[in-house]
Amino acid sequence: MESSWGKVLLYLTLITNLTLQGVRGWTGEIHGRVVCDVCADSSVGPEDHVLEGAEVAVLCITKTGEVLNYQAFTDSKGIYRVAETMPASDRWDACLARPISSFHEHCTRLGDSNSGVKFSYNHPSGYSHTVRPFVYRPTNVPTYCI
Repeated sequence: MESSWGKVLLYLTLITNLTLQGVRGWTGEIHGRVVCDVCADSSVGPEDHVLEGAEVAVLCITKTGEVLNYQAFTDSKGIYRVAETMPASDRWDACLARPISSFHEHCTRLGDSNSGVKFSYNHPSGYSHTVRPFVYRPTNVPTYCI
């Protein structure tokens, strides 16, 4: 019985090795942060905070011309991330990240220069691209900011 299990394990190992040798995978990641600029002063201060649950869209075109659309939400640290593993020949070429919405009831107005960020993705497998933060502002600036 032991020899038949040994043969099965050897067979599975050989199949796995042959499969991995024939496929060259590429992995990429895009991440960024979404924040609330409470005083709407375009500077980071102690009153500002990250936005959990903010929605961000990331649109990428691959080297082969395929268009991929991703949707991400920020975590408790205000960070969103999208990642993909694909054949190296199909990897991302250029991407556009843009904020979609903030679900924070006091900070829903998109900052002036936050329509989106276009960038080329030329990182090797396993590396990531950091997008500058997207900023939302409150509809009414608190009186302690004025």
